Amino acid sequence: MKTPTSSGLAGAVHKAAQICCFLTIAVLAISVRVRAQTDVPAKILPNSTPAPGGIKLSWPSYPGRMYDIWTTSDLTQPWIATNLPSIKARSTVAELTAGTELDQRFYRIRERAVPPGNTNAITAAAIAEMEKVIGLTFTASQRSQMLQSLNSSAYSSRRAYEAMRKVQLMNSAPPALVFDHRPTGFVMPREQRPIVWSSPRLAIAPTNPADIAFASLLDLGEWIRTRQITSTELTRLYLDRLKRHDRTLQCVVTLTEELALAQAARADAEIAAGKYRGPLHGIPYGLKDLFSTRTYRTTWGAAPFRDQVIDEDATVVRRLEEAGAVLVAKTTLGAIAAGDVWFGGTTKNPWNTNEGSSGSSAGSSAAVAAGLVAFGIGSETVGSIVSPATRCRVTGLRPTFGRVSRAGGMTLSWSMDKVGPICRTVEDCAMVFQAIHGLDSKDASTVDVPFNYSAELNPSDSRIGYRGSFVSAAILERLARITARTNLVSIGLPNSPIDAISTILDVEAATAFEELTRTGGDVYLPEFWGNTFRVARTVPAVEYLQADRLRRKLGEAMHELLKTVDLYVTSGVDDINLTANNLTGHPCVVVPNGSGTSLTFVGQLYDEARILAVAKAYQDATNFHTNRPAAFLR
Repeated sequence: MKTPTSSGLAGAVHKAAQICCFLTIAVLAISVRVRAQTDVPAKILPNSTPAPGGIKLSWPSYPGRMYDIWTTSDLTQPWIATNLPSIKARSTVAELTAGTELDQRFYRIRERAVPPGNTNAITAAAIAEMEKVIGLTFTASQRSQMLQSLNSSAYSSRRAYEAMRKVQLMNSAPPALVFDHRPTGFVMPREQRPIVWSSPRLAIAPTNPADIAFASLLDLGEWIRTRQITSTELTRLYLDRLKRHDRTLQCVVTLTEELALAQAARADAEIAAGKYRGPLHGIPYGLKDLFSTRTYRTTWGAAPFRDQVIDEDATVVRRLEEAGAVLVAKTTLGAIAAGDVWFGGTTKNPWNTNEGSSGSSAGSSAAVAAGLVAFGIGSETVGSIVSPATRCRVTGLRPTFGRVSRAGGMTLSWSMDKVGPICRTVEDCAMVFQAIHGLDSKDASTVDVPFNYSAELNPSDSRIGYRGSFVSAAILERLARITARTNLVSIGLPNSPIDAISTILDVEAATAFEELTRTGGDVYLPEFWGNTFRVARTVPAVEYLQADRLRRKLGEAMHELLKTVDLYVTSGVDDINLTANNLTGHPCVVVPNGSGTSLTFVGQLYDEARILAVAKAYQDATNFHTNRPAAFLR
């Protein structure tokens, strides 16, 4: 972890008081660091430089060990300043170079007992090496001053670290600081208006099981509401498909069959009794195995946690249960929420099973694309919804930071993790989001902001920006079908050192998994994770906070940009945009755009309703979302 040490005003005053006290009682103590394993022999030399007493002591320098030296009271600070310029006035620690000569009135030399854990004391050479890591250069005098502070506090600091490490901190334990991404002067929306959904596309349920499996939530919900299909029938259909196709896709960690059938039976009974909970009632879904569920393991996709059971339901699970949804599977994620490789294999892309699904919401994306679940729950820190949705040609919503509770989910970054749905259509995403968003006392980042989705919103009323180099003429032509060309505006993103700011993620991830690094458990993770965690410990606290300050500036700049347009579009593989949005917390919708490409709609904070409505209009003007991978039509 980061260990830069600073001496505050109180510390400086305390040290000054100590030195004044020493001078008052006529004894000056100077701590000298050398590496000799035995006492350093003093050597009386002929007087070659005029000094009080006329005799000097000299010895070689051995950096690394601690020695105390006493002198009589008439050795004054002016003499030290003249004859030992490396020892500044009021200095209590010095590193003496070879040949340094001291007046004979330094009459006593004693080696200090080196406290446990401090046998490798910090040296000037170590500071010089540190400078290479942080990109700064200090003078010899500055290093000497730093040595004084570092070696006087290193032992106590290490003891403090050890004391902290004795306190068990679960991955879910948050820091005191909560990320507030709202720019200066931002006004939170407060008016709640009625939600307006579209009419079902197919009023009559089809007889072909594949047509049912690939249907939208809008249609499935209507068929269940009107009891053309029961939840139990639909649940068994998806369970059967999961069992048959998971051998190919490797998208399931745990099949929750017993729970699913019980929830489906309850949904059927409630609907028969006239208690209809809404469009998700009786609908089977897959849950990214990043979220905890009672009685079922929660593996985080990583070998060290493959048998982990967290005996509580995550907030998103609880809210979906309240909406009547049916959990049929815990889906795969790349180990510790990165990529598509988990401890059981590699999750495959249903459109090309020779390649991975991308991730980290790998299983949810693959299962939705293959018609194995009606919808999935994913999460994103940087790209974990957008990337697999793009690869698997499905639709995803990454909400504004703080819109959906992360409680019960694995933490990778307290200030960047977000939870969202992965579905077949944009309006499906809106339906799931309506059920899961909102304030949660278990997640301090959450907010109470209304969601005013309306399928009747006229997209031509929206001014739409686009990233010119990532938006083709064909895309602009499609956008022109839903809004006037005069409403299409080329935009550029704020100029910011985004990669440097992303250091925040590395540090937060290393903190969330600090115990793994300390105990050596990171050897059971993909190599890049262990290395990321170790390297993150070299990031200075000052630079971490500098990155956070730049992040704030980036958020303010994005806010100014989105005053000029209502939303903007870009490619799903626009990495600069993807990273910037995840740092600032802005929402986006990703929709398939043909042959493994995607388009993202990025909106103002908390304005999911608008980007969903505009993205729906675009999606309705295409047919990319209706395509099905041929290998999974049975």
